[in-house]
Amino acid sequence: MIFTTLEHILTHLSFSIISIVIMIHLMNLLVYEIIGLRDSPEKGMIATFFFITGLLVTRWISSKHFPLSNLYESLIFLSWSFSIIHIIPKMRDHKNDLSAITIPSAIFTQGFATSGLSTEMRQSAILVPALQSQWLMMHVSMMLLSYASLLCGSLLSVAFLVITFRKNIDIFCKSNNFLIKSFFFGEIHYLNEKRNFFKDPTFLSFRNYYKYQLTQRLDYWSYRVISLGFIFLTIGILSGAVWANEAWGSYWNWDPKETWAFITWTVFAIYSHTRTNQSFQGTNSALVASIGFFIIWICYFGINLLGIGLHSYGSFTLQSN
Repeated sequence: MIFTTLEHILTHLSFSIISIVIMIHLMNLLVYEIIGLRDSPEKGMIATFFFITGLLVTRWISSKHFPLSNLYESLIFLSWSFSIIHIIPKMRDHKNDLSAITIPSAIFTQGFATSGLSTEMRQSAILVPALQSQWLMMHVSMMLLSYASLLCGSLLSVAFLVITFRKNIDIFCKSNNFLIKSFFFGEIHYLNEKRNFFKDPTFLSFRNYYKYQLTQRLDYWSYRVISLGFIFLTIGILSGAVWANEAWGSYWNWDPKETWAFITWTVFAIYSHTRTNQSFQGTNSALVASIGFFIIWICYFGINLLGIGLHSYGSFTLQSN
């Protein structure tokens, strides 16, 4: 009873704090930045991290197994992973460009876990025999950390593409405006002033230096966060293969979850390869990462919707694991 009450309190505290954090973040972004609240989102995310950590520890103690046995616990752990990714740049004194991604992602996953799932699915139960293994902590934690990292990195790539797309539209409009003026007015001095308009190297880059700096930071963090997630994903798949051999007698069974995990790994392996080639960096690699964003959700959430295969634990068709 004590653990249930404590878990209930920690859940509501973490969700309330992160909701306040995102409201402050939006207010600073859309209205004006309040100097006194400048560090509030960072402090709020740190507080959220500790509350979610307390929630996971409470479930661990009460259930007597690592809290990664069903969909609810995996969503809470995913929200916890987003908060870690948010804190890492702050620990290294970097400007936190991830906050616009990590804060909404954390509140979305935790909000769905607490409000979108039934009470039965949020209950902890005795593990089925296949999950009673020391590999549970290793495999599932690595997979969820990889999902969080890859989702954040992919969203940064999507933001990079959006800004680049807007830049191309601006260039197209400016070039059309230049042609119209030169055709209708025939002003010789206008042509002389704009003679090197298309030859200017800066024309091919961002006219706005701030946008250029922003895209460089987005590309920087996207590559590093995805690289970290790719390492976690590789470790998770390898540890899962060892666990599968212990539980089912085979390292690989082409289960739907395993198949989509392999597809996810392949997509981000292609992304990593494009980053090694100078000609494919930027927009091309960002497109691959954007495709990976949807692949991750199919691997993590889509299979649970179907509730098929050997990895059907935590699916919507089951009340608990």
